[in-house]
Amino acid sequence: MTPHYSKIHNRFRLDGRYFNHDALKEVAYSFVKEGLPYEVNIGDFLIDWLNDKSYVEVKTSGSTGASKTIRLNKQFMVNSAIATGDFFGLEPGQKALLCLPSNFIAGKMMLVRAMILGLEIDTVEPTTLPVFNHGKHYDFCAMIPMQLSNTINHLQNISTVIVGGAKVSAKLSEAIQTCPSRVYETYGMTETITHVAVKRLNGNSDTYFNILPNVSISLDERQCLKIDAPHLCTETIVTNDVVELHSNTEFELLGRFDNVINSGGLKINPEQIEQQLESKIEDNFFVSSLPDETLGEKLVLVLESEDNTLDASVFERLEKHHVPKEVICIPKFVYTASGKVQRSKTMAQEVEA
Repeated sequence: MTPHYSKIHNRFRLDGRYFNHDALKEVAYSFVKEGLPYEVNIGDFLIDWLNDKSYVEVKTSGSTGASKTIRLNKQFMVNSAIATGDFFGLEPGQKALLCLPSNFIAGKMMLVRAMILGLEIDTVEPTTLPVFNHGKHYDFCAMIPMQLSNTINHLQNISTVIVGGAKVSAKLSEAIQTCPSRVYETYGMTETITHVAVKRLNGNSDTYFNILPNVSISLDERQCLKIDAPHLCTETIVTNDVVELHSNTEFELLGRFDNVINSGGLKINPEQIEQQLESKIEDNFFVSSLPDETLGEKLVLVLESEDNTLDASVFERLEKHHVPKEVICIPKFVYTASGKVQRSKTMAQEVEA
């Protein structure tokens, strides 16, 4: 029987202590009044979760369009927590680490999983270098790629790490091959209440994303992913992610439809070019475009650097129409809280300059 969102598992622990519904509400108010900024976010969410409403309001990341505030059904959030628990084999009494901010869906869902599945969850400040007890065993943790990269030498006591919010680079993927933790890249968004597909990155690694049970996928006319998950959302989610389906349950993420460049009549996914260049360029970079009288849009490589020190040989294995026409240097990119480059805002700096 699926537990109701109003129930708190008797094995649940928050920073080592059990709280029933009323006591947890008091703790939440205490966090909001007296806590550190990250504890205020935890308190705010717990107050929303423990009220009489059947939903919580959250801000979307923009995966399916412009960012907006939506309502998520609390029982659907419970369903998501149970699906995660089933997939990763989480059991009551196991230990989890929360190092993500709770004003975003990924952090909120870590708390929901703990309350519903009966996990003992420890909270730490959600910095890019989270400080936690490296000697304590944890069964489950969620991170963004930057956190994973910065703590890679301290994961020996974390059984399973899921990483999302931004793309896992080839360099980071290579670095975690000797990591004792099971590391999974996740695919999902606020509208699907975090991940609906996962890809094992080390050990018995996966080539493609594999969807979770009770999820079905298809493509729209743009070759963008459509997601049906009736236990998580009542409507079909139409994303802006261009993918290639390799089976009814597997897909390869090619890039964002809003990033597609039309250069001389050719439609180019910049993410595919970036993947080919990752091992050859040390600076942070991305592929974008600028207006061009002849081509309409011309490919450009944008470096997070003060000066262009790239050798032309880095492009030698690219197809002719994938070779950037220009290399642009921007000293500092604009990033989201999860470490994802905001391409349009970064490029706006170049246009203004």
